[in-house]
Amino acid sequence: MSHREVLEALSGILLGMFVSILATSVVSSSLPRIITDLNGTQSAFTWVVTATLLTTTISTPVWGKLADLVDRKVLIQLALVVSVLSSAAAGFSESTSMLIGMRALQGIGAGGLTALGTVLIADIISPRDRGRYMGLMGAVMGLAMVGGPLLGGAITDGPGWRWNFFVGLPFAVAAIVVLQRTLHLPPLEPRVVRLDYAGAALLSAGISSLLLWVTFAGNQFDWASWQTAAMVGGAVVVLAAAVWVESRAAEPIIPLHLFRNRTLVLSVVASVAVGVALFGTSVFLSQYMQVARDKSPTESGLLTVPMMVGMLVFSTFSGRIISRTGRYKRFMIAGALVLTAGLALMGTIRYDTNLFLVGAYMLVLGAGVGMLMQNLVLATQNTLDLRDMGSGTATVAFFRTLGGAVGVAALGAVLGGRITTLLLSGLRDLGIDPAVLTGGTTAIPDVSTLPPAIRVVVEASYGQGIADLFLLAIPLGLVTVLAVLFLREVPLGTRSGVDVRRAKAEVAHGAGDA
Repeated sequence: MSHREVLEALSGILLGMFVSILATSVVSSSLPRIITDLNGTQSAFTWVVTATLLTTTISTPVWGKLADLVDRKVLIQLALVVSVLSSAAAGFSESTSMLIGMRALQGIGAGGLTALGTVLIADIISPRDRGRYMGLMGAVMGLAMVGGPLLGGAITDGPGWRWNFFVGLPFAVAAIVVLQRTLHLPPLEPRVVRLDYAGAALLSAGISSLLLWVTFAGNQFDWASWQTAAMVGGAVVVLAAAVWVESRAAEPIIPLHLFRNRTLVLSVVASVAVGVALFGTSVFLSQYMQVARDKSPTESGLLTVPMMVGMLVFSTFSGRIISRTGRYKRFMIAGALVLTAGLALMGTIRYDTNLFLVGAYMLVLGAGVGMLMQNLVLATQNTLDLRDMGSGTATVAFFRTLGGAVGVAALGAVLGGRITTLLLSGLRDLGIDPAVLTGGTTAIPDVSTLPPAIRVVVEASYGQGIADLFLLAIPLGLVTVLAVLFLREVPLGTRSGVDVRRAKAEVAHGAGDA
């Protein structure tokens, strides 16, 4: 494909990725206000995010398997429709339960966009040339991740937070039209479509059980209790059954032979850690800005820009050098080290830390993620057979999102308990009855309505509690460092998926003529 043809085909894919990221990021700065208006708790705040990550996690390998079997252009258009319509439905929520349900449905579409976007990029761009276009990919992702919170904050402070959920509709329509006009792929090799429904169901049930356990343990029941034994034991049995089913399925959702690929296994380990570190901590930054620092949703969006800038700049920078040199491992090691350093720095913030310093720490954290996250996918795709491109790519995305879902659920549960402890301790030291907090210590307060003394206690509690989450994620950063150190660097391929598929078709056609 010529440079112009690649750009035309890439435009629709990137617009689809933009819609997916925007639909999620646009509510990040307004989520504390939304939960407060719907009279939600810290648990509801966590589950609005976790529900999306859970269904994204579960659906990603299913979309990936479908990408190996049926028309990928139709699939990504379908994923766009599901994602944006469910987001619009969330705008009519009258309770946190309805909001969580619609966000869960949105996650199914997001799972398709997560899996199919990277698969389609592998179709039209060779691994060696991919860094050349990383600037465009990084720019689009950065625009959505930076612009989303800013736009969401402005909308929340203006016409109201419900309009955040409708903003993706025109972009989705544009993406579907552009994809239809510009993305032209050769037909897939004919294969019988046999989806592994049993494997998908068992995988979903096992993961859901684990996420429910980490959410409720420590709050609804003790970590060491019969409920823990039942939920964890049941999840292990169900997941073991899922592995058994996958090993015998004609078209498994996650082909087990992929795990003989050393690069994929190490990328999966690193992706789980990155998922926890990225999703499990950054999702609570809006709470830090709005509760611990008493900033508006718009200000909250502006103050988290440094992290997104770090991701954008270093993803683009590393991608261009990788494309020129063909060497990627050095950037992955650097990214893992910088990510760990960023987590350690963010663990030192408090409610009165200089905001310039907080921004610098977020820039470091974003730089680590930018050098690492996309290159894990690149390294994996470079070693996959064309027939397994969809499943293999989706497997890495699956475990990254799973790490994020578990991270948000687990760290959200830890945060809820930690803030309750800090609030009770702070109020007790002042001789104040905790009952003065409307909704108790579990509801997210509106700090602007609190008396000065109580307000300082609340801000200090949220500042320290959220910083502690970053400290808890440091060991996962070290796991990422070890995983990428042991990863073997394989020379980057020079042919795109379309090139390989057309070459095979020509060989088969020539053999048929002979």
